[in-house]
Amino acid sequence: MASSPLNKKSHARSNSLPSRPHPLILDCNEHLCRLEASASSSSLSCKLIGLQDLHDCAEKLLQLPQMQHAFVERCNGKLVEELLDGSLRLLDMCSAAKDALIHTKECARELQSIMRRRAGGGVGIEREVRKFLTSRKVVKKAIQKALKGMEGKHADKNHEMLPMVSTLREIETVTLIVFESLLSFVAGPRLQSKLSSWSLVSKLVLPKRVAHEIEETAASEVEKVEAALHSLITHKTTKSDYITHVENVHNLLGNLESIVQDLEEGLECLFRRLIKTRVSLLNIVNH
Repeated sequence: MASSPLNKKSHARSNSLPSRPHPLILDCNEHLCRLEASASSSSLSCKLIGLQDLHDCAEKLLQLPQMQHAFVERCNGKLVEELLDGSLRLLDMCSAAKDALIHTKECARELQSIMRRRAGGGVGIEREVRKFLTSRKVVKKAIQKALKGMEGKHADKNHEMLPMVSTLREIETVTLIVFESLLSFVAGPRLQSKLSSWSLVSKLVLPKRVAHEIEETAASEVEKVEAALHSLITHKTTKSDYITHVENVHNLLGNLESIVQDLEEGLECLFRRLIKTRVSLLNIVNH
C-alpha cells in the first residue's frame, strides 16, 4: 500500500535527526505528529492548544546552550534570514486572524443586541442585518489579503540541515496550516472557492481529502449564520414565522460568538508564545 504524504513526511523527519536526538526535538516532533494526525478531527480550539504546547517546546529548545551554539556555528545567513522571516510571518498571520475574529465577534454581539430590542422585527432589523452582511465583506477582504501574502513564501525542505532548524521550519508550516483553517472559518462559505486556490501550505503537507474536510468543518458555523441572515431578509413569512426565524438567528449568533471568543483567547495565548520564540531567535542571532 502506498504511504500517505503525512507518512512520507514523518519518515523524512525521522531520517533528518541524528541517531540520538535531544529529547526536546523528539518532543517537538511528537507534538507535530499529534497535530497532523488530528488535522480533520479536532476543533480549531484544540488545534490552537496543540500549537501552544508545540511552541512552548520550541522555546525550550531555543534556550538550550548547545542548540544555540550549533545554530550560530552551522547556520548560514540565508537560512537565519528565512527563520526570522518565518517567525515574523507567523506573528502577522496571527494578528490578522485575531483582528478578523474580534471584528466578527463585535458585529455578532451588536446584531444580537439589536434583535433583542426589536423582537417584533420589521425594517429596523433588516437594515441591521444588511449592515452585518456588509461588515462581513470587509472581513473577507482582509482575509483575502492575508492569505494572498502566504503565496510563494514557503522555503523548500532540506532534511540534511541541522535537526533544530528542520524542526523549526516544520513548526512554521504546521502553524500556518492552522491559521489558514482559522481564517477559512472566519471567511465563511462565500470565499471557499477562492480560499481553496490559496491553500498552498495545506497542499504541501496534507492529503487533499483532509484539507477539504478542514475547510468544510471550519466553515459550518459561519455558513449557518450567513444562510439564516440572507433568508431572513429575502423570504416573506408570516409574523409568527418571522419572529421564530429571528429567534433562530439570535441563537446562531450567540453560538458563533461563543466559538469566536474561545478562538480569540487561544490565539492570544499563542501570540505571546510566538513573540517569545522570535525574541529567542533574535537573541541567538545577535549573540
